[in-house]
Amino acid sequence: MCLPLTDKSVLITVGLLASAITAAVFIFVPAIPQDPSYHGFADQRTIFAIPHFFNVITNLPLLIVGLRGIRLVADNRFPGGLPELRRAYITFFSGIFLVGLGSSYYHLNPVNKTLVWDRLPMSIAFMAFFSIIIGEHITVKTANQLLYPLVIAGLLSIVFWYWGEQRGQGDLRFYGLVQFMPMLLIPVILITGTSRFASNVYLWAFLGAYAAAKLAEYGDNTIYRLSGVISGHSIKHLLAAAGVWFFVLGLKQRVRIS
Repeated sequence: MCLPLTDKSVLITVGLLASAITAAVFIFVPAIPQDPSYHGFADQRTIFAIPHFFNVITNLPLLIVGLRGIRLVADNRFPGGLPELRRAYITFFSGIFLVGLGSSYYHLNPVNKTLVWDRLPMSIAFMAFFSIIIGEHITVKTANQLLYPLVIAGLLSIVFWYWGEQRGQGDLRFYGLVQFMPMLLIPVILITGTSRFASNVYLWAFLGAYAAAKLAEYGDNTIYRLSGVISGHSIKHLLAAAGVWFFVLGLKQRVRIS
């Protein structure tokens, strides 16, 4: 059930929250360099001459679901979406497809230099999805105006981080905002905004899968130790792909009401 707020008031609320979060991060949180231990994933097995086999191969579903989404929108077979947001949908699914490629490349040799190619497409996907939510729940015009500036900001966050790392002054705060702030603001938009569709269940499923993926990532070693078969990071890839698949289903099955 949505709160009785106008589109303009929701947009202002989201803008104020985004500004407050950004200010708080850069005022109260010190610079965050990349922890070298981040690259030490639990599952180090080489199988079929592929190093870190499962962390590489579990990116395949991201490639598949990204390509599926691109084709769905390109073929104009998304009755559960807004035609006016076509560019944002294509950008999002293209980002997901590139995440599959970039993450596979990174996990073959996990170091900062290859991590760039994992994070660049992730920033595209995060920012495009945020634009989509704005368009579907607040205003299409503003969403389309924000799409490319948001994507550029996401890409610049990676440039800023890696440029700093090269000089021994890496700072992940900007990228952290790109990844986490949309996921903090999207529930606010879903609750207070006016959906153009009869149900938000697919979007909540997407967010739930994302949250589960982050938990699996943090539990990488524990999950691998307990299962002895698959690591938390590999499960993260599968859950992320499942989340995107929920959104694909939504684009096919949601019923538009306005």
